[in-house]
Amino acid sequence: MDIAFSPEEQHFRAECRDWLHENVPSEPRPFHAADAIDFDKAWQRRLFDAGWAGINWPREYGGRGLSIVQQVIWLEEYARARAPWIGANFVGINHGGPTLILNGSEAQKALHLPRILSGEAIWCQGFSEPGAGSDLAGIRTRARIEGDELVVNGTKIWTSFAHVADWQELVVRTEEGSHRHAGLSWVICDMHTPGAEVRPIRKMSGQIEFAQVFYDDVRIPLENVVGGLGQGWKVAMSTLSFERGTGFIADQVKQAQELEDLLARARQTGAIKDDRIAGDLAQMRAEVAALRAMTYRNISEVVRTGQPGPEASVIRLFTAELGQRLERMALLLAGEGILDFRYGEDSLVAEYLRGFAATIAGGSSQIQRDIIGERLLGLPKSR
Repeated sequence: MDIAFSPEEQHFRAECRDWLHENVPSEPRPFHAADAIDFDKAWQRRLFDAGWAGINWPREYGGRGLSIVQQVIWLEEYARARAPWIGANFVGINHGGPTLILNGSEAQKALHLPRILSGEAIWCQGFSEPGAGSDLAGIRTRARIEGDELVVNGTKIWTSFAHVADWQELVVRTEEGSHRHAGLSWVICDMHTPGAEVRPIRKMSGQIEFAQVFYDDVRIPLENVVGGLGQGWKVAMSTLSFERGTGFIADQVKQAQELEDLLARARQTGAIKDDRIAGDLAQMRAEVAALRAMTYRNISEVVRTGQPGPEASVIRLFTAELGQRLERMALLLAGEGILDFRYGEDSLVAEYLRGFAATIAGGSSQIQRDIIGERLLGLPKSR
């Protein structure tokens, strides 16, 4: 087995590094979503115009048509350059776009993929519901068929950037009387459609990025169904597998950087002399290395099969929980400085508070453990 990068891939890495060195914005991404949207769109447009958006997306839809390995290299260098989080573009780039590439019709791809890559269209996700949470199979939002339209009624919650989104990846129950995984459909919802009401939710950190969305006879063309009526569970699983696989590579590089920063701070302050702190930092350094090895293994599987498998849940779980431990250590090493926290401003405390979402969003840690137990370990289903 040869796990080294080829000369072509090494040349590509140097190309990525050089462009990022010259183009990463000097100003940080604004803390509040209202100020960040224009920043997100402008940065995505710069990436697109320079040919750095959609590294492994098809050329005919605005991508570069390169390999998944080159996509991984780009994400690694992007994080090492401390380039800004893609923010409001996250769902379109990491969820909607890859899902359409795998499951969408030619018309759906032609309409949406170039607009996602250029930052022209913002997407949000309509999966979670009150009373169902991470249990996607428990959704109750329904859509009845009238002629060539779906008529949607219900509600979704924890919908990031819904208040600024143009489109939504929406899972609804289209088969009357169906239960759990059966009778679901994955559809593209125009967020400007009459009957769609967005109510923003303020987070613990003071930011407004989440929202609850209500649907009152929202009409969606049947041509917006992706993968076929009743195939929503299968399509949704592909959506989540993309997020749980390559979607966390940048986070992992960032975690490695944060860990080295914490080690330097512990040495500078003398906290490294505390055996408990030194032991925790050493353990996290080992976990960072293990996580990178698991990710490379998963990428190899994607190269072989064309799609992430259930192994991606291991990476999703490990990344989220490691991130929370790093944020707690950052607070510990900051000492009295955390008392200067001001609600609604960016700080170590705000980062720590944001981290609580990491083990909930995209399927909670409990859901990930169910997937790992049932699909990888062959344990009996929990329900």
